[in-house]
Amino acid sequence: MSEFLTLAALGAEEEICTRCPLYRNATQAVPGEGPRGARVMLVGEQPGDAEDLSGRPFVGPAGRLLDKALARVGLPREECFVTNAVKHFKFEPRGKRRLHRKPDAGEIDACRWWLDHERMLVRPGLIVALGASAIRGVLGRSGAVARLRGKLVDLDAQTTFLATIHPSFLLRLTEEADKREQWARFIGDLGIAAEWARAGDIVHAEADHLALRGAGGLGPGLG
Repeated sequence: MSEFLTLAALGAEEEICTRCPLYRNATQAVPGEGPRGARVMLVGEQPGDAEDLSGRPFVGPAGRLLDKALARVGLPREECFVTNAVKHFKFEPRGKRRLHRKPDAGEIDACRWWLDHERMLVRPGLIVALGASAIRGVLGRSGAVARLRGKLVDLDAQTTFLATIHPSFLLRLTEEADKREQWARFIGDLGIAAEWARAGDIVHAEADHLALRGAGGLGPGLG
């Protein structure tokens, strides 16, 4: 059980976090976003420039691509909890630009404390790790995307795990054939998550139906 009563309270504490040095240069912490009780949690790497300025996860180019993919497979973003393994933007100044720098293992591990509390509050049934940093954040150890990708793995009795690429990987591709191939694979991976969610909807609907019948909630001739 989390020591925080709400996601808002957790986010307020994340804002004053000093567990690693990344807070010193970032504009603000970027907490997870989505409904408490979301059955699917999407975990990325870290906020980018747009996220650091807005305070919201996945609102930049990679986020727009993720939204497009989720819409394609019929998994509404607003029904998911979207967060990152690291809550502060790590970057390298380059003139007026701030270039993304990959968080190291120590930074991911330090921030895992926050991710674990998000998991305790949201209690998702499925966690989708987007990229290697997210895999480490969720599992607490490094894992190759290529080895884990597209496989549903039980983390415990209540939680299933699925790994895929981070959408920013698609933005870095230059060859059209590679873009098409990797986009199709990414859609396929998220499609697995969508099918998992739809299967859960059916189970919940059947459970509600049985509960209503047991309580006499269905009228004569119904059910």
